[in-house]
Amino acid sequence: MTTVAFTLNGVPISADVQPRTHLGDFLRDGHRLSGTHLGCEHGVCGACTVQINGAQARSCLTLAVACDGAEVMTIEGFDHDPVMADLREAFTTHHGLQCGFCTPGMLIAARDIVLRVPDAAEKTIRRELSGNLCRCTGYVGIVDAIASVIEKRKERTEAALATPARTAAAFATFEPIAPSSTASRSPSSRETLTFAREASLRPGWTRFDESFVIHKPRAVIWELFGDVRRVAACLPGVEVTSCDDTSAKGRMMTKLGPIAASFAGSALITRDPANWSGTIVGAGTDSGSGSRTKGEIVYRLGPIEQDEMTRVDLSVLYNLQGSLAQFSRSGLAQEFARQLVAKFAENCSSQLGGGQPAAPASQSLDVGKMLWLASLAWLKQIFRRSN
Repeated sequence: MTTVAFTLNGVPISADVQPRTHLGDFLRDGHRLSGTHLGCEHGVCGACTVQINGAQARSCLTLAVACDGAEVMTIEGFDHDPVMADLREAFTTHHGLQCGFCTPGMLIAARDIVLRVPDAAEKTIRRELSGNLCRCTGYVGIVDAIASVIEKRKERTEAALATPARTAAAFATFEPIAPSSTASRSPSSRETLTFAREASLRPGWTRFDESFVIHKPRAVIWELFGDVRRVAACLPGVEVTSCDDTSAKGRMMTKLGPIAASFAGSALITRDPANWSGTIVGAGTDSGSGSRTKGEIVYRLGPIEQDEMTRVDLSVLYNLQGSLAQFSRSGLAQEFARQLVAKFAENCSSQLGGGQPAAPASQSLDVGKMLWLASLAWLKQIFRRSN
């Protein structure tokens, strides 16, 4: 027997296995993860496809002992992944499954296509799927489902980037906009359509937009935002465990009085240098409270005063499930988000100025303190409305 230890669906595991045991049997027999289907067991059909260290792999050809120290994700591990949720819905809508035997491996392959080849046309999708065989559907519904998700993601990004930004404030200053400055303005037809389309695509999701200014040229901010670990260092309570140019894994530690929580999750990152914009799609789970979150962040950088300063526009869509779901729909949650973005802006400015962020990654996000600040801002806004 050989001892093997790796991360399985975000949870560290350790077990004694026979050196000849392949990963598929290890997952199904040892951990009851029956979503990984074993078909040909010769690496041909693709039904047993899993993700190892972010890449597709045939679990029937991979020895369990070879996964020591790796990060393994099965279809069950993508339950709360936003891209996989879109794909499951699309496979249902476009009739991309019949018997369902190939579906788990097909979904993992489809997710890889959507994220790795975001502009894939039908021919490319078919070529990328050539390693996953289906005996039932003829592939038409599967290809249409993947194409629809790719198109939907393009529409979301374009909609978020097209939404007019709010008035920028100096960094670390987020005073609510007075009602008198917005009450007389009716949203444009394009803006109304954007919000209506987002609402229909994302039932149960919450959106907020923020802007801030950092006193550095746009190229400097672009370079900062391209470094995952430097960005994480500016976010209170965030710790990155692994990352590259397109993905990151880590956790966010929060504290509210004696209660502590740790959200473990992952994110996928895309950047568009031509438009000075980027998108971050992520999901996380706190095993202690059972709370789950997923969301998308779209940012865009704009020059101010001959590019001596940079305006950062953020558009955030998120969904909370579990014990925190009710909090996400309150006005106080919006103010909490403002405080968090303000702290991020302050830490970015400090780091670019040669200083250290005020809240290092090793320090938990003090939710109680930020809720207090958010409550004060919320009350000020209420009082202004009443006067």
